[in-house]
Amino acid sequence: MNYPELKIDEEKCIHCGLCVKDCVDRCLELNEDTKIPQFKKYKEGACIKCQHCLAVCPQGALSIWGKNPVNSEAVGNVNAEDLFKLIKSRRSVRLYKQENLDKSRMDKLKNMLKYVPTGVNDHRLHFSIVDDIEVMDDIRNKMTPKLIKLLENKIVKTTNPHFASLAKPLKQGIDIIFRGAPHLIAVSTPTDAPCKNIDPAIALSYFELYAQSLGVGTVWCGFADGVFRVLPELCDYIGIPRGYKLGYIMLFGVPDVKYSRTTQPEELTVQSVPLGGITKSTAFSKTKHYINNFLR
Repeated sequence: MNYPELKIDEEKCIHCGLCVKDCVDRCLELNEDTKIPQFKKYKEGACIKCQHCLAVCPQGALSIWGKNPVNSEAVGNVNAEDLFKLIKSRRSVRLYKQENLDKSRMDKLKNMLKYVPTGVNDHRLHFSIVDDIEVMDDIRNKMTPKLIKLLENKIVKTTNPHFASLAKPLKQGIDIIFRGAPHLIAVSTPTDAPCKNIDPAIALSYFELYAQSLGVGTVWCGFADGVFRVLPELCDYIGIPRGYKLGYIMLFGVPDVKYSRTTQPEELTVQSVPLGGITKSTAFSKTKHYINNFLR
């Protein structure tokens, strides 16, 4: 087991204890005599490398896991109105220019991925990115005849007629699966990851909004995700490691469409919960919730 290397600049430390208070797994304590932060006995192995202690220290006095606070950026305020406008103006893009995204924006998108949050700070996510349109075209060419054969299977036609109906546009040369997108990002997680079902969605949500800020279009693609699951050789093509499961797929690229205004969505149900709850649970309602939450 690796243990964290905790270093404290005692000249900078003001003994405020914020690092101790904000430690996720309560690994830290203040030395009784010096009031300098230290690891509790036998708790070094519980550290999950979240670096909250490094981030919260107001003096930049704490280094851990070889990370020096001088190499971190100062936290500033974000314009809430601009962020909200970005969220409101986001659209799923299904029209793309047939060109590679420029290297500068592609590199920024790749670099951003190491900052996405994960459950228990388990940063074993794997990102497979098709960053060359020629590779994307090769995937299309390899996928299409196999998918058409699968869709025309009698069992598929009977059990999933909607999915089977995709065979017709594919035969006509319509890219109904990948929407003509030049790029693809697939997120996969280890099968033993603590939050393997939600981490990919969190990562792609961050990716999507940052892409939007760079003028890059994206679309959550259920068709592409489904194809990778029924044609697992595509998972090997894009290098999903053994012991990992596909989380989800997002397409992206330079948009060939420009939206001039936000939409006007219908209101959603947003309910404030009063003290004591909303309704009393019955045996029937508890059973129903249990089935919905775990078994479906």
